[in-house]
Amino acid sequence: MKCLNNRADSHLTGQVECELDAMGNGAWVNQGYCGSPPPPSRAVSTIYNPQPIFQGSMDSMYKLDTPSPFLEEPESADQSLVKKRRGCCSFIKGLWRTTLTENTSNNRELFVRTTLRELLVYMVFLVDICLLTYGMTSSSTYYYTKAMTDLFVNTASENGVKFQSIGTMADFWSYAQGPLLNGLYWTKWYNNQSMDNGDQSFIYYENMLLGVPRMRQIKTKNNSCKVHKDFQNEIIGCFDVYNDKKEDDLSFGLINGTAWTYHTEKEIKGSSHWGLLTTYSGAGYYQDLSQTKEDSSIILTELVDNLWLDRGTRVVFVDFSTYNANINMFCVIRLVVEFPATGGAIPSYQIRTVKLIRYITYWDYFILGCEMVFCLFILYYVVEEILELRIHKFAYFKSIWNILDIVVIMLAIVAIIFNIFRTVKVDNLLGKLLQKPGIYADFEFLAFWQTQYNNMNAVNLFFAWIKVFKYISFNKTMTQLSSTLGRCAKDILGFAVMFFIVFFAYAQLGYLLFGTEVDTFSTFVKCIFTQFRIILGDFDYDAIDRANRVLGPIYFVTYVFFVFFVLLNMFLAIINDTYSEVKEELSSQKDELQITDIIKQSYMKTFMKLKLKNEKISDVQKALRSGSGEIEFKDFRETLKEMGHADHEISAAFSRFDRDGNHILDQDEQERMKTELEEKRDALCAELNNLGMNYEKDLLEKPTMTSNDQKNHSSQTTVDREQFIRLNRQVLHIESSVAGLTSRIELIMEKLGLQDKTKGNKSAGKLSVTKNDVSTKKKKM
Repeated sequence: MKCLNNRADSHLTGQVECELDAMGNGAWVNQGYCGSPPPPSRAVSTIYNPQPIFQGSMDSMYKLDTPSPFLEEPESADQSLVKKRRGCCSFIKGLWRTTLTENTSNNRELFVRTTLRELLVYMVFLVDICLLTYGMTSSSTYYYTKAMTDLFVNTASENGVKFQSIGTMADFWSYAQGPLLNGLYWTKWYNNQSMDNGDQSFIYYENMLLGVPRMRQIKTKNNSCKVHKDFQNEIIGCFDVYNDKKEDDLSFGLINGTAWTYHTEKEIKGSSHWGLLTTYSGAGYYQDLSQTKEDSSIILTELVDNLWLDRGTRVVFVDFSTYNANINMFCVIRLVVEFPATGGAIPSYQIRTVKLIRYITYWDYFILGCEMVFCLFILYYVVEEILELRIHKFAYFKSIWNILDIVVIMLAIVAIIFNIFRTVKVDNLLGKLLQKPGIYADFEFLAFWQTQYNNMNAVNLFFAWIKVFKYISFNKTMTQLSSTLGRCAKDILGFAVMFFIVFFAYAQLGYLLFGTEVDTFSTFVKCIFTQFRIILGDFDYDAIDRANRVLGPIYFVTYVFFVFFVLLNMFLAIINDTYSEVKEELSSQKDELQITDIIKQSYMKTFMKLKLKNEKISDVQKALRSGSGEIEFKDFRETLKEMGHADHEISAAFSRFDRDGNHILDQDEQERMKTELEEKRDALCAELNNLGMNYEKDLLEKPTMTSNDQKNHSSQTTVDREQFIRLNRQVLHIESSVAGLTSRIELIMEKLGLQDKTKGNKSAGKLSVTKNDVSTKKKKM
């Protein structure tokens, strides 16, 4: 009976919850039972709310950790205010709790739990940034670009000239007056029936031509270079390669009109262009076409007849934009034909399909919500990095992960600012275009920066995914990559010096040998990338052999031998050896607490809580079965007191079902109590069985052990499953009982202390009264 009383007294106290937490936190590393922490200053409680009789709700009956109010002194207003402030500060501190803001060096479990929390928060952020990035693009973007490419690049004229096959100025005019005009102006159906859109062109019947197209050229000055004296009589004029300092700004031809007058980059609000040969400014001579095909054809004929393109022309741009309302996409097209000083023509093109109008459909507004969440996450991470920087000072920058955090945050802030700028700019530009549909719609600037914005988001998303390694590095398997690269970094750096000496030597040799005849060796930069392609097996040996029949094969064979067979395999050997060392060290290290262990601890903790609840219900059921007929409060209390329950807890439980308040449970009230207890017990048993089955399944899924291992661990397995829970429960019961007794003794001592003080005050008062009486008597005498 004594054991029963101890068990009941202990498992019906609020201390059980704390002790279970301690057991759950340390059971799997076997540290929670080396010594018990001092019991916290909290009162004893049971499964019943320790409230006055006839108060409380039915749901609170089964709570474990409700403190008892009559054992606690009432708090003052100042103390409650201080507690509220502390709670607020602890909440704010916990909100930004990371492995860098907490002292986790000596607490492996805290490190794992904090890292797991960071990982969960970061995964939400990662999902949000993925939705943002993929919400700005669509598979329709590719098909839109392909349709425009087929129409303006791959369509041939009557002479068979395509844009990509332009080789002379005559070819350019043939293309401009043929495929270009035919592709720009769609005003009739395929059966020559009018589209009833007036002069507005809809390319492919779906893509609205915004404004009018613009043609612009840049010229160089005459005599910008020097002719040798032996040829000065035969060669009149010299036009150097393009340079912004040698750009021609004089009027020519008909003089009147924008096509014959120079305009600065600021005047036409142009932007520079990075071509195949060089970078061109946004200035020059420009001519806007018309809204109809007939008027545009007349304008082109006038330019051809008056020799708009001449020897000084170095580049011609054709710019126009379209909008497809079906997919809410802008297509900004720039056709470029460069005329180098060597003669001939080099065509190139840029087709940027971008989404400039953001919020139309429900999906767009969902993305808007994701953008707001993204801003909140960035604010959260900015505060987090500031706190970490404040704690660690300059040591914060020693970690590559912290630098990566700053990079991701900075890119995100730039993206947010540009998003706002883009939205405002597009609204202003569309407003002007709708007021004046006959002007050139310059979306080139916005399309360029929208493309850079998309590129920046792509890079930011890449870094965000790489950052996941920061949160999974506590696992031994996940640390193999970072440990291998970190350990062999010095060896790779030394090898890289040797590798690039040989690599650049071959690059210069290839450039000097084949640069005049082979396109892939025409520049030094192209030579570098061509040699990387040779390492991967992508090369054109015939072109090398044609360029130099003697040195070409020697270059190829020696390069493949030294770089591919020798240096590349040395590089792989360095990484392979380091990886073997790292793997061997990790296998010899002692296993530390992992996430799976945390999950198992929580599992066992829940298992124990449910089992204790089940036993508490059994005690009440025993008390009900002990009585016959009507049960009086006195008998009910004596039965439960023998099991270790406190008086106030018994009163609270009895009062919940004593509806009439006569301190007697009749048959209906007993049946109602039994029904509710049975339902609660059945639910707990089902949950216990479910947990037990899952636990057994986890045990069965573990790898089988050899016979020696089974012999060594048989006793340990028996303790884990049978004795472990029982023994630790007994320890917890004893400790909680001691805690309850200690709190009660302290309460009694405090009351005794108060009584002593009052007695002392009374005796002091009596002494003072007697002294006063004596003094008065003396005065009378």
